[in-house]
Amino acid sequence: MVPRFSALPLIIVSGVLVTCALAAAPKYSVLKKLPIGGEGGWDYLTVDSGSHRLFISRGTHVQVMDTNSGKLVGDIADTSGVHGIALNHKLGRGYTSNGRDNSITVFDLKSLKPISKIKIEGQNPDAIMFDSVTNRIFTFNGRSNDATAIDATTNKVVGTIKLHGKPEFPQTNGKGTIYVNIEDKSEVQQINAKTLTVEKSWSIAPAEGPSGMAIDLKHHQIFSVTDGKMAISDIVSGKLIQTATIGDGPDAAAYDPSLNLAFSSNGGDGTMSVVARKADGKFETIQTLPTHKGARTMVLDEKSHRVYLISAEFEAPVAGSRRPAMKPNSAFILVVGPK
Repeated sequence: MVPRFSALPLIIVSGVLVTCALAAAPKYSVLKKLPIGGEGGWDYLTVDSGSHRLFISRGTHVQVMDTNSGKLVGDIADTSGVHGIALNHKLGRGYTSNGRDNSITVFDLKSLKPISKIKIEGQNPDAIMFDSVTNRIFTFNGRSNDATAIDATTNKVVGTIKLHGKPEFPQTNGKGTIYVNIEDKSEVQQINAKTLTVEKSWSIAPAEGPSGMAIDLKHHQIFSVTDGKMAISDIVSGKLIQTATIGDGPDAAAYDPSLNLAFSSNGGDGTMSVVARKADGKFETIQTLPTHKGARTMVLDEKSHRVYLISAEFEAPVAGSRRPAMKPNSAFILVVGPK
């Protein structure tokens, strides 16, 4: 009889802990809509919390916004087919991955002026990141299924990593290991940033076609977003541990370590999913926030806890076209944050 009575309070307490953990999570809302106009579609966003700048890729150029004022303060030109922007505060440089001409633009972080352009053999450099442990820039090349490593001091290519499929977004553990989503294989690959080798990979099925990725360094987990599912993996064991339901058409993920919340920007249905870690370690989608159709990429500012998304107004769909045309000069940034 003693075990039966002692177990009941534990179940009740556990239930209270889970309820409290979810109740403590803030509710998010769209705080501002900031027009940015300009030409071109968009891909990744990058935020520099220290300088209060938001870098916005726009097809052939990068717009730069002051996040305090909401005003555009610069534009980095000649970035043909730009996908992503990486920051290197140690050297005071930024880097853009230019998919159309297979190059990297190096620019000064203060003046935003281009310094040089690095040509690579990798085809269609997409995601880009700076790894401070190795002092290397890594581009993940979607058409050639590989990654290019560049020495950040010399701007010279130091190696190529052959990947087992089409790479999407990467993350680093800050200790010389990089993780990257492989879209066409529905898996994650682990890369040694020093030796430039693939160490292991694992499937995230039933999630399919991963794009955006976020990382939780404390709990050793990564979050890969796919259509309708967020796949949560344990990076120590290299295994999928759970999937959580999210919206359609996501292309980016983020994780706020101080709030234990993961996010996905779902351009297909115009929502942002908020996924919380419960007291039992499981994950649950606790909010589906309406944003705007086409708002598929985003970035989190961990200092302000604000999320920035980009979209635009669109023309009526045309039969046979892949996506509706953007209305001229209609692009905008949505600022999302806790109420």
